Amino acid sequence: MMASPEIRSPLRAVLALVLAAAPLAALAQDYPGLVQPLHDITLSTGVGGVVASRRVMPGSRVAARQVLMVLDDRLQAVEADRRRVIMQDQSELRATEERVRISRGLYEDAKRVFDKTGSISRDELARLESDYLGTVGRLEQLKAQKEREQLEHSGAVQEKQMRQLVAPVSGVVTKVDIEVGEWAKPGEPLIRLVDASTLVFKANLPMAAVSGLKPGKVLPLVVEDGARLVQVPARLTFVSPVADAASGLVEVRAHLANPGGHLRAGSKAVLRLGSVQAAPKP
Repeated sequence: MMASPEIRSPLRAVLALVLAAAPLAALAQDYPGLVQPLHDITLSTGVGGVVASRRVMPGSRVAARQVLMVLDDRLQAVEADRRRVIMQDQSELRATEERVRISRGLYEDAKRVFDKTGSISRDELARLESDYLGTVGRLEQLKAQKEREQLEHSGAVQEKQMRQLVAPVSGVVTKVDIEVGEWAKPGEPLIRLVDASTLVFKANLPMAAVSGLKPGKVLPLVVEDGARLVQVPARLTFVSPVADAASGLVEVRAHLANPGGHLRAGSKAVLRLGSVQAAPKP
């Protein structure tokens, strides 16, 4: 006695619909798997602090590098401004450069007089040379100091930026676990960001099925789309070079475009082998 459709497993139901919708060739095979988002990221901060502003909510679509949340950064902002003012102060450096120019001129003039007439004592010439070399040394110290000040300013700016939670990729915010005024701990999950504009199909195939499969080939993939099934092209991106020791299966992955988000990540899908298409030229 055959089992009724109501008690079939969901995966068997999907396969039955696939076979009914589009019969395969005699040698074709279907291999089930799941489609997952290309990026599914749980974001946290590297430093602790009080949440000063939260700029997204579940469902918000964000762009890459967009600021999602800011911790209280008033002290860091003041320190960054202080370091900027110090870095931009060039008064002593410019004055020392002028002293170098003057002392060099005095020393060179005195040396010419000493060499031609000897009317300047050797001690006076040595004093002028010492003043010139000392001023040059001070100028080099100031230049090194300015480089340190630039690094310190960059560090202060970086410290301020670390209090911003930034989206690493574009996508949709699916979860926010903190409110304004709450304390965020370093490394604590705060915001979940999903990029489902590209989906990744993952499945484990027998070794015989992956023979001849190479990244770049386009394969037909049947995916659940609500109450119906749709067939879409998927580009093979990965064929594992090793098989699982226990099952003998080989992991494969394929990417499929989902620009409108019509296909839902986490849906069941079936990879249809039997007529592998050549990858279109870019």
